[in-house]
Amino acid sequence: MDAVRLTTPLSERLALEVPIFQAPMASVTTPGLAAAVANAGGLGALGCANMQPDVVRRDVAALRALSRRPFQLNFFVAPTPDPVPVSAQGAAIDALARYYRELGLPPPEPAVTPYAPDLDAQLDAALELRPAVVTCHLNELPAARIAALHAAGIIVGGSATCVAEAKRLQELGMDFVVAQGGEAGGHRGTWTRDPQTALTGTLALVRLLVRAVDLPIVAAGGIMDGTAIAAVLALGAQAAQLGTAFIPCPESAATEAYRAALLGAAEDETSLTDKFTGKPARGLRNRYLRETARGDFPRLPFPAQSHLTAKLRAASGQAGSPEFMALWAGQAVALSRRLPAGELVRELERETLETIDRLGQMRVSSTPERRHGT
Repeated sequence: MDAVRLTTPLSERLALEVPIFQAPMASVTTPGLAAAVANAGGLGALGCANMQPDVVRRDVAALRALSRRPFQLNFFVAPTPDPVPVSAQGAAIDALARYYRELGLPPPEPAVTPYAPDLDAQLDAALELRPAVVTCHLNELPAARIAALHAAGIIVGGSATCVAEAKRLQELGMDFVVAQGGEAGGHRGTWTRDPQTALTGTLALVRLLVRAVDLPIVAAGGIMDGTAIAAVLALGAQAAQLGTAFIPCPESAATEAYRAALLGAAEDETSLTDKFTGKPARGLRNRYLRETARGDFPRLPFPAQSHLTAKLRAASGQAGSPEFMALWAGQAVALSRRLPAGELVRELERETLETIDRLGQMRVSSTPERRHGT
């Protein structure tokens, strides 16, 4: 008997065996992780936010040496901020200096431009490399870029945290929308509202977007097992994107301290912070998040603040301490498990099918009408 497989129109279009996307987490995804997910039938991904074009080319070559399956490249497309003069960075530098001293580091150096890789050069590399999918986060892609990617046969998607953003992505001709619920770990993708007011939960957001736009919806945020995948599919999503679930995998670039922190979480131990990078992002609460939580703690805009904290985060990881690391994680982090990525995808598919089968066996029964007082 043929094995039962779980498919949707979007997963079939992408030639996937299962509608599971691995989230493209910058600095955590690796060619090995993306290839393992892809070889197991899901959509592997590389988070290219901080990558220079030559690094993108190198990692794609490494991925293709391990897998011939479809994969995704993701880019941060936040507007480039005006440079922050060195003379205006003193308060933010001073606020971090004591943490640097604790780790035996010299004071943080001022952030200087360019704050991020050149987006046009990154997208030129994507056109050259022709992955199956290109997605954007933190803003919309220009219509001309979307047209060029389509002309190269690339499927294009973008993140939305509210109905207005999903409608804008549809207007631009995107192929699908990633509905990033408030539970999601990492940077909030909000770009038309204040991120603090765009924290609609994944289940509600999926239903809102399914009804608001005609594009396939990929659910993201707080999804860690097959039962959650079945839930978002039942709500109308055509795939589920999981990030935190893949961080403990041996193929990820996470430090052992990061993995241990995720696996040691007992419940939702996450908060939003903009003190690591300048934009709100969800991560595990550690000493840094607790002590920088006050609203008047000085910081630079995104992504300049990320430059100020980069060496602090790296040194904390090298020391095996989670206290000054950006431990990005979603609200269902306590469901983390340590499995190889391919095994995790297969387990997620098994759990999803099992949940669907269990729900299919449920029966509706009638009961006598109850009256108040009886």
